[in-house]
Amino acid sequence: MRSLPESLRSDRKFIHTISENVFTFLLRQHNMVTIDEMISRAMSFPEVSHTPHFEKESFRVKKKIFATLDTKKQRAVVKLSPIDQSVFSAYDPDVIFPVAGGWGKQGWTVIELRKVRKTMFKDALQTAYCTVAPKNLSAQLDVPKK
Repeated sequence: MRSLPESLRSDRKFIHTISENVFTFLLRQHNMVTIDEMISRAMSFPEVSHTPHFEKESFRVKKKIFATLDTKKQRAVVKLSPIDQSVFSAYDPDVIFPVAGGWGKQGWTVIELRKVRKTMFKDALQTAYCTVAPKNLSAQLDVPKK
């Protein structure tokens, strides 16, 4: 059996690489969280208010912020416990990571909406809500007991 000429072998590798990149791009597009989905998900929790917060939007329960949204950068920032922050950040530090400086040490965590899987985002946002909400409100959600 004859092998392919070198020029075709390199073209084949190029096409394979392009195909993988297109597949990854399409997969991320399919799984990314839109601004509308983020707002809808945050507003689905009990007693949440949606208000401006400087140049961002905030989502609050009993006047306490559990998430903010930067529509220009397509980023959410959520309030997690230090342990939850380390668990979610371990998923992919390019997608979920602590805010720089002291805010990050307090559990504030960035989520890149263009990159995060919807299921991971849903879990992180619900965890943030339960971190901030009074127990009687977070108990209304179907979450496992810690």
